[in-house]
Amino acid sequence: MRLLKLSGDDEFSFTKDILDENEIPRYAILSHTWQEDQEVTFDEFSNYENKSKAGYDKIRFCAQQAKRDGLEYFWVDTCCINKADAVELQDAINSMFRWYQQASQCYVYLADVPIKKRKAGYENFQYTWEPSFQQSRWFTRGWTLQELLAPHSVKFFSKEGTRLGDKKSLERQIHEITGIPLRVLQGAPLHDFSKEDRLSWSEGRHTTRKEDRAYSMLGIFGIFMLPNYGEGEENAFRRLHKEI
Repeated sequence: MRLLKLSGDDEFSFTKDILDENEIPRYAILSHTWQEDQEVTFDEFSNYENKSKAGYDKIRFCAQQAKRDGLEYFWVDTCCINKADAVELQDAINSMFRWYQQASQCYVYLADVPIKKRKAGYENFQYTWEPSFQQSRWFTRGWTLQELLAPHSVKFFSKEGTRLGDKKSLERQIHEITGIPLRVLQGAPLHDFSKEDRLSWSEGRHTTRKEDRAYSMLGIFGIFMLPNYGEGEENAFRRLHKEI
């Protein structure tokens, strides 16, 4: 695992690769949806490139929020995984659920949920975000399912970086949006639920690479399976069912 370490105001850098899980410090982790051509890759971050990308603002947001929560380390998937290294990518896919589960804080950044001001009477205004929250793309993506379920502490933030609530305070809304039982959102062990139940939570979710619909479920079933991009979604799910 590779983390980012805060080293000053708006300054952060990679740690060395941490091979022993007992040596991993307390860290925050980011959950978000990718924007095409706007995410900062491992190579770009390592070479101090493309700081103007929108993805860099999300890295900065995670760093600032981690600092507020008294955390020196944080993790962002776009830059902390070297996806050009096939072995590292395979390990990351099978470790992802555990990394989110072990995070001290998980920050969900919702780029499509602005806080809007609307008139509510003479010289009175209300600020609302619930309609956008219900329609957020974050609830339709495959990888964000485990990012919702694995961590103990999940905090939701608007496009402006304003905290909207957490998994506990928003559990009713999340349940209505996703259909995931309240017991699951409250931390009930996933093995208490059938294979069919757990698979149903991923229905209607999408991934950029078709095989990822299956690979994103590995941690939810507690299994290890090497990814094989190019095998197709059907074959990936066939292997997933076999492992289950």
